[in-house]
Amino acid sequence: MDSGKERSDEAEGLRLIRAFLSLPPDKRAEVIAFVEELARAHGRPEEGTKASPR
Repeated sequence: MDSGKERSDEAEGLRLIRAFLSLPPDKRAEVIAFVEELARAHGRPEEGTKASPR
């Protein structure tokens, strides 16, 4: 992978985490519920099971 792209992805991830942490607790809960639903919809294993690399 290109070093610049890797840094760009890392920076984007950090921006997303920062935005998430700036949300009030009730909005954070909504985001978590939304992401969990997306993970279930895409066939991700349930909590407690090991995910296989894709």
